[in-house]
Amino acid sequence: MADKIRRVDYFYLEVEDRPGEGARVLGKLKDARVNLLSLTAFPTGGGRAQLTVVPENPDAFLAAAKNARLAHSGRKECFLIHGGDHVGAACDLLKRLAESNINCVASNGCVATSGGYGFRRVREAGRLCGRSEGTRRIARCGK
Repeated sequence: MADKIRRVDYFYLEVEDRPGEGARVLGKLKDARVNLLSLTAFPTGGGRAQLTVVPENPDAFLAAAKNARLAHSGRKECFLIHGGDHVGAACDLLKRLAESNINCVASNGCVATSGGYGFRRVREAGRLCGRSEGTRRIARCGK
């Protein structure tokens, strides 16, 4: 499968780093029927976390965020890349970007079967999905 590279809009939200906060924010987007192409969340320190989302429809995200009073970064751009999985896929991609003089400030990758989704290095997600793999395995929920 050839890589499909497209420029997309993303937004980030700063939230409290506590159980349920991500679900609360994502629940508001779900209620507004905002579909996400990508989600990354990580702690930033001081009891805070950053939730970065790539919505399928940025205007729908903006309307939902405004309606739910969710403070966000404003529209930013990134590359969203889909392609076939193979050994060295990330390396090959980063090399192509470098050869085009494109600096990759941050990246995130995940492999999931068609129609599925995954979480990497999350032991608790694995338990919730009925899996017992260690933290280095993908805990896959969904289709």
